[in-house]
Amino acid sequence: MKFKMNKIWKLMLVALVITTSAFAQQRGQQGGKQGGGQQGPPALPTAKEIKTMVSDLSSEILLSDEQQKKVLKLYTSHFEQVESKTKSGRPDRSEMEALKKDFENNVKAVLTEDQQKLFAEYQKKKSKKERPQRKN
Repeated sequence: MKFKMNKIWKLMLVALVITTSAFAQQRGQQGGKQGGGQQGPPALPTAKEIKTMVSDLSSEILLSDEQQKKVLKLYTSHFEQVESKTKSGRPDRSEMEALKKDFENNVKAVLTEDQQKLFAEYQKKKSKKERPQRKN
């Protein structure tokens, strides 16, 4: 009797380990937030999402109506360029970084000096929100 119970416990432990491993691998293949799987670039925002992004930015750095229209055009144009670069596969990292830098400079050109400072703070805040620090 004791031998059978011991054997049952061992089989249950093996089954638990196997199912845990299978689920962990499955999560990695789906691009889970932690470990495993290739995540790829984030999905590009829709026109509605771009408007929301610009609206959020506008409320943070107090854009005028004219500035808001210009920034909306810059955002839309930027994401169209990103889409064209990513359609044919994985783009060159330096090319994408240059595209981002040009976009940021174009947005800053529309802003006043005070708004540029607020924009830099806004970007830092958004960056921290999107990429939380990992705890070890």
